[in-house]
Parts: sequence; structure tokens; C-alpha cells
Amino acid sequence: MYIVNSYTLAVIFCFITMICWGSWGNTQKLASKNWRYELFYWDYTIGILLFALLLVFTLGSLGSSGRSFLEDIQQIEPQYIVSALIGGVIFNASNILLSASTSIAGMAVAFPLGVGLALVLGVFINYFSTPKGDPFWLFTGVVLIVVAIICNSIAAGKNQKEGTNSSKKGIVLAAIAGILMSFFYRFVAAAMDLNNFESPTAGMATPYTAFFIFAIGIFLSNFIFNTLVMKRPFVGTSVSYKEYFSGKMSTHMVGILGGCIWGLGTALSYIAAGKAGAAISYALGQGAPMVAALWGVLIWQEFRGSTRSTNRLLGVMFVLFILGLSFIILSGGN
Repeated sequence: MYIVNSYTLAVIFCFITMICWGSWGNTQKLASKNWRYELFYWDYTIGILLFALLLVFTLGSLGSSGRSFLEDIQQIEPQYIVSALIGGVIFNASNILLSASTSIAGMAVAFPLGVGLALVLGVFINYFSTPKGDPFWLFTGVVLIVVAIICNSIAAGKNQKEGTNSSKKGIVLAAIAGILMSFFYRFVAAAMDLNNFESPTAGMATPYTAFFIFAIGIFLSNFIFNTLVMKRPFVGTSVSYKEYFSGKMSTHMVGILGGCIWGLGTALSYIAAGKAGAAISYALGQGAPMVAALWGVLIWQEFRGSTRSTNRLLGVMFVLFILGLSFIILSGGN
């Protein structure tokens, strides 16, 4: 299997993670004109699973380092399989809740609150589970990114149109989503031997196998979570499986592409975790709200016609974001 042996390359992988995590939402935006989110989400989870399957039989099986996928999957102990599956279930629950919150309270409330909570709690959970990196620089970087996310939230709030629904339900859903999301990464990382990808501890998984099991957890739990949301949506009327199967192939492919983009980012994060550490890999990836903000500002023109103070907030946000990422990278170089 392919193994990252350079901290610099691990950081590059983490940057790609951040870009993927902040970019897959564009596919949802493309499909949303004539496709409900609950229907898009099925294609999204299928995309993650298909990408995981492709990955384990390519990078996860080629080369002489470590264990190949088929060799690895046969020797994993049940507790590590369960751990990676739980990670998939937790992620799926949190992602569906965050999306529901976005539809109720708007992006300005849901995304900064949900992902901000996930970033702060997740770094603490991952760092104290497997300490790696200088804690001073790591947590200083996290604080700067949190402030950047707050700036993003304020700027988006100033830009909101009158009448936007920011009900308590949306805020509560975002908070629950953020708390849940902070745990998923740790459960998958716990199934891997982060200290030795070359010769992993017997019974534990390689990052490729762990990601594949994680993807199965997402897909299987979707039959419960997404079916419930389809029947009793947080917003709008219920949707049926008949509507899903009547969708155009081009529409389905957009959702599958979104899942592949997110899957690529997540897989690279786990592959990089062996060299960078779980906390650093997770923290860099969770800079995704700023990538999403860039898409919104530059491509979707969400801040067109904004006031000067709003534009200043956006400028401060991007500066703090870059500084925060720099400190997180520096923490792993010490």
C-alpha cells in the first residue's frame, strides 16, 4: 500500500482534505435547483462508498509497504471493525443534522456553529487520545481559526436578507451536529495503528481499510437516518424513493461526484495522520468553512453588494485563517 513518509507531503494531503471538505457542497448547490437534499444525499453516500472501494484496490493494495487491503481486511479484530463503523454512523448522523440546520437557520448560523464546535472539540479529543505536535502552536492555531469562523459568521449575518429563518430548532440542530461531528474522526483513527503504517499492529487496520469500513458505516446508517428524514423532513414535505429513482442520471452523477470529492479528502486525512498526527490532520481539514466561504465569495457571489464593514470582516477572516493554519503546521514541525 502507499504510505506517506514526509511531514511536508502529509501537510499537503491535509490541505487537499481541507479543499475537498470545503468544496463538495458545490455539488449540492448544483443539484438543488430540481433535487431535494434528502435525495442528493443518497447519491452522496454512494459516491463515498464507490470511492472507498476504488481506493482500497489501488493505493491500498499496490506497492510493497504495509499490508494490502485483502490481507488486512481478513486479520482485523472485531472491536476495530466496530470502531470504524461507529465513526461512519456518527458522521452520517452529524452531517444530516448539520444540513437540516442549514435549511432552517441558514448557512450563517448553522455552518460556523456546527463546524466550529466540531473543530474545537475534535482537536482536543484527537490530541489527548494520541498526542502529537507542540500543543502551544496547535491550540493557538485552533483559536485563530475559531476567531476566523466567528468573523465569517458575523459577515454572513450582516449579509443575510431580511426574513431569514434562524429559529431555535436550527441552532439546536447545529450544536448537536457539531458535538457529534467532533467524535467521528477519533473512532476511525482508533481502528488504525497511527504509529506504524509500515508494520501495523496485528488486528488493527491500515488507513485504507479503516476508511472503507467507515464508508460502509455511512452507507448502511443512511437507510435509517435518511429514510426517517425523507418521511419526516425538518423542512418541507416528505419525499419518496420513487422520486429518487425517477431522477435523471446526470443529477445522480452530481451527487456521486460530491461523495467522491468528500471521500478523497477524508481518505487523504487518514493517510496523512500517521506522519502528521490525528489532531493536526483533523484540524487542518476542519478549516473547510473558509474554503466554502471562498467559493461563496468568488464563485457564487454570495457577498455581492456587501457593505465595507462586511468586506473588512471577510478580509480579517482570511488573514486569521491563514495564520491559524500556519501555526498548526508549525506545531507538527517541532
